[in-house]
This record gives sequence, structure tokens and C-alpha cells, in this order.
Amino acid sequence: MSAALKETEQGFSARYRGLAARLPGAAEARRRAAALFGARGLPDTREEAWRFTSLRALAGTVFSRVEEPSEATLRLLARAPESDAPLIVFADGRMRADLSRLPRESEAEGGPRGGPGGERGVRVTSFAAEPSFERVGEGEPLVALNTMLAEDGANITVPADVDGGTLVLLHLGSGEAGQPPAFHPRHRVRLAAGARLALFEIALGEGAYLHNPLMEARLAEGAWLLHLRLLEESPDAFHLGSLHVALGARSRYEGFALVRGARLARSEVHAAIEGEGAQFFLNAAQMLGGEQLADITTVVRHEAPGASSRQTIRNVLTGRAHGVFQGRIEVARVAQKTDGYQMNQALLLSEGAQVSSKPELEIFADDVKCSHGATVGALDADQLFYLRSRGVPEKEARAMLVRAFLGGMLDAVPHEWGRSVLEGAVDSWWKGRPA
Repeated sequence: MSAALKETEQGFSARYRGLAARLPGAAEARRRAAALFGARGLPDTREEAWRFTSLRALAGTVFSRVEEPSEATLRLLARAPESDAPLIVFADGRMRADLSRLPRESEAEGGPRGGPGGERGVRVTSFAAEPSFERVGEGEPLVALNTMLAEDGANITVPADVDGGTLVLLHLGSGEAGQPPAFHPRHRVRLAAGARLALFEIALGEGAYLHNPLMEARLAEGAWLLHLRLLEESPDAFHLGSLHVALGARSRYEGFALVRGARLARSEVHAAIEGEGAQFFLNAAQMLGGEQLADITTVVRHEAPGASSRQTIRNVLTGRAHGVFQGRIEVARVAQKTDGYQMNQALLLSEGAQVSSKPELEIFADDVKCSHGATVGALDADQLFYLRSRGVPEKEARAMLVRAFLGGMLDAVPHEWGRSVLEGAVDSWWKGRPA
């Protein structure tokens, strides 16, 4: 490891020592995390799970702590898509109750496939008020870093058989001139038996900063979580996020992520299928240009029989952008009748763009159906010529073909407002780009 990256690690450790007495939650969990992080440090490309994603861009940067609200918060808030749904706003890692609209406790129609909704009993509190640590970070240095330094986050609870409707979780990040800040929000989602929720996470930012969020979600029997994510961090920002989902019997996690922003983005998804008949679905698209690097790494553990998982990741890459997908499916001996699938597809729009794909299967059961695949290609020259010959400008023709490449995934998003926001983000990606 370089001396410059070591300096960055030491900056995080020094921050913990300075804040330890004021941080909320179990001090022992924080100390364990600090020891883990101090022993292992930030991951580097010598580790198999990080072989394609280097954190050298962080080297030499000692990240600061945000002490005062940023003037950029209101500018960023104005960029957020409009919705009547309940809204939880985080600015530079801290919940802003004055800018949020917490769920209203009243019966309403809607739910994951409909509008705002929201029934009596849906509860939202802050991590700062009710801190808890389900995991500390053994074997996961970024989780250990979050456990060390998390100061706030959202605790979201939906009671049994309640349709929680739609909830928007908005992250606003900013970096002023000088020392870039870092924030480590920690979110917890709990859906009781038969509960439903549509959660739409949106990350917007400007300037240089580090965003290291962790979300821990647990779905009880028959619960359903629709989880949409739009990552539009600042082009100078770093996003290192982790999601851990535990699925009970006959529960369903349905996720879609669109990654457009950040200089470097790494999104880890860990799913533990603990109950019989559970379903885990994840679709994601990475649209990158310039020198961007984005990495989606997933680990899906089938620990119960009769469950299914589906993952489809598509990349649209131009300039010298680098898209990464690492997907691992683990099937325990008890998990008979497992049905697992993962696919990574890439559309390279320039000679300098590249994609790295590493699918893995580890199967100990003998009655399973598991498969994986990967494709890489460019825009179809015949299709492009057909559109150009009918008067469609080249830039518009290329945009139409890219939209078609992603169209099936977007069309499958079972939420009208969420789908329209994601479609708008896909369409606007071309603005300001050369033909």
C-alpha cells in the first residue's frame, strides 16, 4: 500500500479518536470496528474482490468532518425530482428534519406499484436518536469504516401487513473549497410479516467529497421491498456504498439501480436468502463517461430451499470509462430447488472504454438451476445507418439505440413515478456529450 493511501487511512482513524466520546451507539462496537479498520486499512487491488477497482484516487486526501450546514444544500434540493411522497433528506450525512416530510400516518391507496400511499404505523427515526449496529465490519473494511464514524442515518420500520407506500430517501452531498468532507450515514429498514414498501434512494452532489453509506434491510415472512436507486453524485465525488439484505420466507426484494455520477463508485450488495421461497431480483445500469469508474459487486447467499434470484447488469460506457460487475451466487447444501441467474451486458461507445466482468457460482446442493453470462459489443452499425438514412441526427440516433438497450429494464420497474424519474435520468445523460 502506498504511503499516501496510508495517510488517508490514518486520517480516518484520527477522526474516530477525536469523536469517540461523542458518537452515538455502542462504544464497544465502534472500538471493534476501529481495530478492524486499523489492522486491515482500505482495500487495494491485491485483494481479489477489489482487483478491478483501485482506491488510489483517494491517496493523500485527509477527509474532513462537516461542521456547519452547506450553502449548496438548497441548490441540490432544487434539483431533486418533485413528488408528493414522504421525503427524508440527508445533507452531508445528517438528517435534515426541516427539509423532510416524514410519512403521514393515514390510510391511503397506492403502495409499491402506486403513488405516495402511507398507512398508520410507518415509523421513521434517526440513527442519531436510535443507534444500532447489526454488523461491525469483519471482512468488510468499508463497513468497519462506517461503523467507526457513522453519526446519523434513517431507521425505517413498517409493521405487519401494512402497505407503507412510497418513501424517498434523498442524499445531498457537497464539498466546498479546501479539505473535502466525508460522511458515513447508516440506514436500517425493517419490514414485518406481510409489510410492503417502495423506497427510492436518490444521491445528488457537487464538489469533492466521500459518501460511504451503509443500509441494512431485513424482510420478514411475506414482506416486499421495492428499492430504487439513482446515483448522481458529483463528478468529483467518491461513492463507496454497501447494502445488506436478509430475506425471510416468501419475502421479495426487487431492486433497480442507475449509476451515472461520481468519479469513482463502488456499490456492494449482499443478499442472504434465509427463508424458503424468497425472491431476490436486482437490475442495474451503469452509464459512464470520461474517466469514471463504477463497480457493482454482489454476493447472493441461498441458505433456504425453493428460492430464486435474478441479476441483470447493463453498462453503457464512453470515453475512457470503466464498468465493473462482480457477481457471486452461493448455494448451501440445504438450498435445494434454488433458481439463480446473473447476466452482465456492456455497450462500448468508444475505443477507450472497458468493462470487467467476473461472475461466480459456488454450489453445494445437487438439485438447482443456476447460470450466468456476459456480452460486450458496440452499437449496431446497420441500425445506426438505418436511422441516419431516415434523417435522424447521429447523436439522437445513438441515444435512441442506447435507450433501446436499457429499455426492457426500465419498462420492468413496477412504479410509475419512479420509472419516469429513471427514464428522465437516462435520457438526460446525453446532454452535453459529443455525438
